[in-house]
Amino acid sequence: MADIFRIIIAILLPPLGVFLQVGLRGAFWLNILLTLLGYIPGIVHAVWIIARR
Repeated sequence: MADIFRIIIAILLPPLGVFLQVGLRGAFWLNILLTLLGYIPGIVHAVWIIARR
């Protein structure tokens, strides 16, 4: 149930979803960069990070 909540947050705010999953690690900073470059790549990366763990 927690993963579904994180995925919903990742769709709305991708960096927040990644932060809830991994904290302030490299994946978080990469997701901020991807979100700034394009919202869709940020969402894809966030969902992938959440689904992988």
